[in-house]
This record gives sequence, structure tokens and C-alpha cells, in this order.
Amino acid sequence: MGLWLRCVCTIAGACALAVATPAVAQKYPEKNIRLIVPFPTGASQILGLLVSERLGAALGQPVVADFRPGAGGNLGAELAAKSPADGHTLLLTSPSLTISPSLYKKLNYDTLRDFAPISMLSTVPNVLVIHPSVPARSLMDLVKLARAHPGRMNFGSGGVGSSNHLAGELFKSLAKLDILHVPYKGASIALTHILGGEADLVIVTVPATIPFIASGRLRGLAVLVPERVPTVPNVPTTAEAGMPELVVNTWYGLFAPAGVRADIVQRLNAEAVKFMHAPEVKKQLAASGLDAMTGSPAEFAAFIRADLEKWARVIREANIRME
Repeated sequence: MGLWLRCVCTIAGACALAVATPAVAQKYPEKNIRLIVPFPTGASQILGLLVSERLGAALGQPVVADFRPGAGGNLGAELAAKSPADGHTLLLTSPSLTISPSLYKKLNYDTLRDFAPISMLSTVPNVLVIHPSVPARSLMDLVKLARAHPGRMNFGSGGVGSSNHLAGELFKSLAKLDILHVPYKGASIALTHILGGEADLVIVTVPATIPFIASGRLRGLAVLVPERVPTVPNVPTTAEAGMPELVVNTWYGLFAPAGVRADIVQRLNAEAVKFMHAPEVKKQLAASGLDAMTGSPAEFAAFIRADLEKWARVIREANIRME
């Protein structure tokens, strides 16, 4: 072989290697994927198991749900934030990721800096309900009643800093009300107390209230979403009830540690959007009161920024702090 031909072959081989190397590097996933879920029960558990099964099947590698409760969801978030940004650790979480930064003096993660949003997955609508003994037939009736008796009415929640506590504070702020917050050890306990007439109102997820609204044991005044909810069709939206800014969805979304490759984010997004809207999955979600709600990574990132700002404002105005 002549010198010129050997040089050509050497260059060609080097070019082929240069082309092949990125192709090898782009392989994903290469091993099991860990899906950290900071809450072990309810919608988080349902979605954690569903995403593990569906995403694993789509990617051809097992996706293992790792339930890590603690510190209001912050323990799981911290674990995810400190994991390698290779797409083999993911986080499935809820509004705790946008509430905690304003609620706690110190966190071991930064929501915007440490996470790459992949897609919102699901939402659960909330509803404002009152005990039937409260003489209000509409949301505006309730506002007038509370204004006429400042400091006399109260609202229950699942605890200081919980999403339904902050939803109640948002209601107070928008309507300029003086009503007392009564924290309980969980939203279900708050609901039990309002059923017993020990609290005047509470904002909770629609699925938890359906049988009580239907039986008349609770009165639904407004769902905190833009459109009416089929399971409580006679309850108006907050916009219809005269308070369009009172919109609070309980959302669940998928994240990766910041720095993960863009093509991995795009693939995970595409797979999540596909399986979350599969007819059988939507049927399964509906049975648990969940709605499939997905979008692009950019759309989810914009939502996260807006949610951070909203809850920061509410927490600041209500002067709420957790150690």
C-alpha cells in the first residue's frame, strides 16, 4: 500500500471513529433508573408506580420507584438534586418543590438551579367547601359573611405550610379577609373536623369531597380551576363565582438533576406525554380523581417559575415560616 493510500485510510478511520464515538455516548438508558418519590401515599404513590411501569416499558430498562418521605418532601428532593445528572435518577414530586423555598430558611437544594423540568404529569382539582351550618350559598356570600364578622370564622388545613393552608391564605389575601387558620395533622383530619362542624371551611382536593358534597354534608362553593369538574358538576369555578385569580391545582411533575443532556430530557418528555395520554392510563387516573396534564420542558419550566413567585408572595404576606 502506498504512503498516500495509507494516509487516506488512516484519516478515514479516524473520521469513522469520531462519528461512532458520539453515537456510543448517546446511548440511554444504560442501566436501571431510580425514580425518587418524596411522598409514599395517595396520588404520589399511584403516579410513582404508574410512571415506573410505563416509563420502564418505553425505555427498555427497569424504572424503580424509590419512596423517600420526610421533611415535607424536601428529603427526596435533596437526594435527587445531589444525584448524577445522567438521566438515571429522576424525581416525581408536587407543589412542595415550589412552596418550600419560601417556607424554609435553609434548604439543601435550589429549585431553579438544581433541577431540569421534564414534564408536568397530572393535576388534581381543589374545591372550597363549607359546613352546611355556615349561612353562605355562594363564594361571594362567604366573603360578605367573613367581612361582616372579622376574626370569627376559621379555615382548616393539613398543617402549617401545606398546600391547602397556602390556598386558604391566598383566598384570604385576594378577598381581604380576617379569618383564623386552624392547622391539623393532615388534610384528611381537617376534612373530618369540618364534617363535624369544628371548622367553617377548607380547601381540599375534589376526590376527597365528592361523597360529602353529593350527600349534602358539605357545600361546595367553588372549584379552584378554570373549568368545571365533571365529578362535581354543580359546583362553579372560582371565575364563575367572582374570584378568577383564586386558581390552585395540586400538580405532579417529573424532573431530572440539572445538567442532564438535552436529548435525554426530550426523550423522557416524549415518552411521558405519550403514555400519560394513553386511553387506559387516563381511565386509570380518572378512577383516582387525577387528570393527565403534560407539556413541553419549556412550558413546565415556565410554570415552575410562576408557581415559585405565587407562593413566595402568599407566604411573605401571611408571614409564614418553618424552621
